[in-house]
Amino acid sequence: MKRDFGEECIQNSQSLSKLTNRHLEVLEAAGALFAERGFAATSIRDIGEKVGLLGGSLYHYIKSKEALFVKVHDMALQIGEDRIRAAIEGVEDPWKRLEVACITMLDTQLDPNSLTLPLMNDFQSVPLAVREKLILKRDAFEALFTELVNALPLDPALDRSVYRLLLLTLLNKVAGWYRVGRLSPEDIARQIVAIFHHPAK
Repeated sequence: MKRDFGEECIQNSQSLSKLTNRHLEVLEAAGALFAERGFAATSIRDIGEKVGLLGGSLYHYIKSKEALFVKVHDMALQIGEDRIRAAIEGVEDPWKRLEVACITMLDTQLDPNSLTLPLMNDFQSVPLAVREKLILKRDAFEALFTELVNALPLDPALDRSVYRLLLLTLLNKVAGWYRVGRLSPEDIARQIVAIFHHPAK
């Protein structure tokens, strides 16, 4: 089971705080299996066996595997967004806010216990109808970085949309090459922001 997933979800969502412990167990089990095996290789039966529920009993808590994946994906992204918003709260300088946001995002993505990156990496393997639902939550998450980038005193020659997309693409690719060693996730995030530091002249 991924660390503190259910606990964080309760803390960060009013609607989830109303779920029973059993329902949260199902979500946690599904999240762990989706992260470990991927969407395609995880069956409803696998999830049921993990929590000791079979057949109709499990469907009391879920509508379908697709709906369950969307729910877990959205919860993981919401946790990531809430962590970033909490970290930047009270930080006034726009460049510092961006740096703190990038550090928090990489800390979350590179945490081996985090669900966020495995679920995001599985994006292409899910059915198109599911993918379209996932995009809605991703767009909401990226709106946070739109706010951060729009607040920067950037060189007017730079297109802020392109800037944001390049920044997020780079942040999302770090897990593909990162290895524990010389640089920490915080060090890498600082380097990225330093490279993207192009203030107005």
